[in-house]
Amino acid sequence: MDLVKDAETATSALTTMWTIRRFEEAVDDLFARGLMHGTMHLSIGQEAVPTGACLALREGDYITSTHRGHGHCIAKGAQLDRMMAELLAKETGYCRGRGGSMHIADVATGNLGANGIVAGGVPIAAGAGLAVKMRGQSHAVLSFFGDGAVNEGAWHEGVNLAAIWDLPVVFVCENNKYGMSMSVNRASKVDNLADRAAAYGIPGVTVDGNDPQEVHDAVDEAVERARAGNGPSLIEAVTYRWKGHSKSDKNLYRSREEIDSWREQDPITRFETAVLHQQTLTESELAACRDAARDAVRAAIRTANAAPDASADELLSAVYSGGKQ
Repeated sequence: MDLVKDAETATSALTTMWTIRRFEEAVDDLFARGLMHGTMHLSIGQEAVPTGACLALREGDYITSTHRGHGHCIAKGAQLDRMMAELLAKETGYCRGRGGSMHIADVATGNLGANGIVAGGVPIAAGAGLAVKMRGQSHAVLSFFGDGAVNEGAWHEGVNLAAIWDLPVVFVCENNKYGMSMSVNRASKVDNLADRAAAYGIPGVTVDGNDPQEVHDAVDEAVERARAGNGPSLIEAVTYRWKGHSKSDKNLYRSREEIDSWREQDPITRFETAVLHQQTLTESELAACRDAARDAVRAAIRTANAAPDASADELLSAVYSGGKQ
């Protein structure tokens, strides 16, 4: 699939990236104004990874997400109003307002859930892959995680099981250079995290995570390998988050110059430049993608705000079978 040269695909990819960007900018604003509570982890600057990766999936495929998972949810087809309602603690949210930003799940679209535990989605992905294999299905499982996850025991166990059982799982590392405030260069000895794939006997590749085409091509190849019964792959997509680790991060561990240098590599701007150069889309068509994303997010906010607040009286209905205490 050529994301740059095909007009329909380019429009879809660009609209998805802009929707992720506008959704997270809106969330950032709502938090700043005291209209949203709890915490949140933004992936502004990383939009090319979920967009390119999920374009390689088919209906019936699964993903597992992370605490920084808004982009994954949107790229996999989640409803913006239900996402926004979840963050605003509304009854119409994906988890009825009880999970918040870090725990959105949408089984209907194959999203097995964001996860507040670092590397928590990796063994879940291995389990989903095992289920697919035992059922004799041709589905694939895509597991997103950050660079901080690769030093967790759960990551090793999940990847190792997927490797020895040849499970149809594609492991996608969003290497945004920092696990909280820890630079990846201080947390790992290898130059490329994808080199760790060799220890599990599976393919590993490092790609430009700010180029949706590179991400898509690598994931597409890995997904087809998984569908064919040849086991998992590890893909490292090198990218960068413009914002701090979370809402409370003061960003004292990196320089303004570093952040600015990565902002100049904005994946959305790069993609727009590429499709204009190929004459795939016009300036007015690019503007239409931006407007569609903006309008969709605004509509989601209006719908979510009008929804009823989550009720504490119903908390136990999600804990005990049948709502019994």
